[in-house]
Amino acid sequence: MLAFPSRLFGQRPPAGRLPRSAGGLLVLLLVAFGVFLAAMLFSLHLSVEKSDDMSAMRQGKELHQAINNILDDVAQAQEGVALWDMLVDELAKPQPDAAWLDANVGGWLHRLFEQDVIFILGPDDAPLYGNVHGELAARERYAAYEPDIRRFVDLARGRIDQPSNEHERLPGQAPATDASVRTTGAAVHATDLARVAQRPAVVSVMRIARETPSPNPATAPHHLLVSVRYLDGDFLRSFSRDNLIDGLHYHPDRADAHAADEREAPLTSSTGQTLGYLGWRPDLPGSELWRSMLPAVAAMTAGAMLLVLLLTLRTYRLLRKQEATLSALRAAHVELKASEAHAQHLAFHDMLTGLPNRAFFGTCVDQALVRSRQEAGCAVLLLDLDHFKQVNDTWGHAAGDALIQDFARRVKLVLGADDVIARLGGDEFAVLIPQATDATAADLTKRILQDVRAPFDLPGGRAFVGVSIGISMAPRDAATRSELLRKADIALYQAKALGRNQYCFFAPDMDESLKAKAVIERDLRSALSDGGQLSVCFQPQIDSATHQLVGVEALIRWNHPTQGPVPPQVFIGVAESTGLIVELGEWVLNKACQAALQWPGLSIAVNLSPVQFRGSGFAARVIELVTGNGVNPAQIELEVTEGVFIEDDGRVQRAIEQLRAAGFRIALDDFGTGYSSLSYLQKFAVDKIKIDRSFVANIGEGADSTAIVNAVVTLGRSMGLTVNAEGVETAQQRDFLREAGCDELQGFLFSKAVPADEITKRLRKSSP
Repeated sequence: MLAFPSRLFGQRPPAGRLPRSAGGLLVLLLVAFGVFLAAMLFSLHLSVEKSDDMSAMRQGKELHQAINNILDDVAQAQEGVALWDMLVDELAKPQPDAAWLDANVGGWLHRLFEQDVIFILGPDDAPLYGNVHGELAARERYAAYEPDIRRFVDLARGRIDQPSNEHERLPGQAPATDASVRTTGAAVHATDLARVAQRPAVVSVMRIARETPSPNPATAPHHLLVSVRYLDGDFLRSFSRDNLIDGLHYHPDRADAHAADEREAPLTSSTGQTLGYLGWRPDLPGSELWRSMLPAVAAMTAGAMLLVLLLTLRTYRLLRKQEATLSALRAAHVELKASEAHAQHLAFHDMLTGLPNRAFFGTCVDQALVRSRQEAGCAVLLLDLDHFKQVNDTWGHAAGDALIQDFARRVKLVLGADDVIARLGGDEFAVLIPQATDATAADLTKRILQDVRAPFDLPGGRAFVGVSIGISMAPRDAATRSELLRKADIALYQAKALGRNQYCFFAPDMDESLKAKAVIERDLRSALSDGGQLSVCFQPQIDSATHQLVGVEALIRWNHPTQGPVPPQVFIGVAESTGLIVELGEWVLNKACQAALQWPGLSIAVNLSPVQFRGSGFAARVIELVTGNGVNPAQIELEVTEGVFIEDDGRVQRAIEQLRAAGFRIALDDFGTGYSSLSYLQKFAVDKIKIDRSFVANIGEGADSTAIVNAVVTLGRSMGLTVNAEGVETAQQRDFLREAGCDELQGFLFSKAVPADEITKRLRKSSP
């Protein structure tokens, strides 16, 4: 016979006998154990459901916050153009310039702020301009949007009162998005969620006004700027990707049936109107844990039942089994907490570097801006690696990833305990200094630049890269996150324009400079389209021995209809940064071909930009253009600078080889000004080198320049290259260069750049 432990039943039974109630006690114990097991499983089930609900609720809150942020972003983006004196003046014209509006309003808002539909309404609410999905739209297209936008226009005009957003909502439903007629200074917005063209969207209508309100404002109605950003499509895909929300989608009506793991939240306007529903598959860490625990739970149950059936075994075995069970529960609880923490970490951190991502960084900046109102200001640094693409193209993405990780590690070591670094994407990083002055921000930036100068040891080899940094300060430069980041980006652009691998603080004139460049870009596009403003002049190239005209260099000139002649150094840089240099270069090459047909005995030199070499099929396009004009490529001389060779990634060398094989002559311009010109002559096959005018100007005044000119001429002749000297302005310079052995001379001593007719006259005079 088996004896039950006395500690379970209060007294020890007589030796050799079972108590009368032993069978009943055994049944009672089984029932108690069954109740206990059921309660434990039910408790685990509740924990799983609670964990899943908390995860889904967190994701729903993040989605609602993102929609609130997009409302603010659309309204703030409008202020960048709607409160603008130039826009008010343009709209005051009888016929506003649609191209100007497209470049500075529609194109700007679509390109930088991803707005989908932009219209400008006149005082009579009639459309004056439209841009839909980045393309200039006919005014008639506004009719398709007008019924959905009418309420916002009336709110902005003050025709109807602002609606109250104190409405009933279901328990657990996210509050309606805050929307109102917002007035701050000259800015008057009517912003809310609405369904536009059967799609959910943020709609904002703002009065267009001057940046500084007039003391005697006009009573006539304002022009209105209408902005629409759709919340389905690209927005949902981007939010789903950035915040790790799986299967995020929109449907206009409540779904009749959902998948077991899908959640749904209504999309509600400030008036209480339900615009549709957002559905997604939330993270369910509890359910995943439950599925992983099922085998263990089954085994635990079987073991427990076995223990009940074998109660005669010593009590310590039962107690140890109970302890093991409690340990398993504690481990499960710890694993559940760890899973939640891991999911939250992934939602706000970059997987490659482990750094905070854009969403997390935005929250940090918002918090710092709040503190900066009572404490010292903060600084935002935007960092962009120089020549990162070359590392990827040369050694592959594994090397690029290693470079990103090593760069992040170096910057983290420089930062202070309260500073925040985030990876925004690709090779873009951002740093937040919560309490900073210009001096502390500059000191930290210099240390970052110093640490990045050291070489990076990568899987493919050793790389030397730099970093360009733009800095904006709060509250001096901006008081909002979007504006602070925008101005840091402007400063970053300026740092790149100054030569990269340096830093630059934002200054108000940078913003004005960008606007001025936008005006130059717009006018240059107009000049390319009508063709009447641009022309090509030709500067003669003289044989030093015979003084005969042997060639000309084609130089572009721009005569602006209102500003007069625009220097090339002003518009060429803008053309290169905007990509217009490709179209501009082909235009000049066409003019050079026309001149070559008139002057078959002359060599025609045409300058090429490094930007042109980046396009695929560049060499084939040049060959096709020249031969298509009926010109022998041997008559065309293509001038390149060291900037072309510096950016060589294999394409440049292949393009030059292809051009020389077709018959073109290649000239290396501004020779001697770069630090690696000799290596270029060894690597790239060229036909001519042109001595830079800075050396020619100092002939006879400095021993260094004279020695350099002699060395370049000797080098060129030893390699069988033609040597050309630019900037010859005096007879002394001419005589020296001729004696030194220079083949060709070019400069004001012989002629400035002149129209084609002047070259024709000169050829006629020299002919017998």
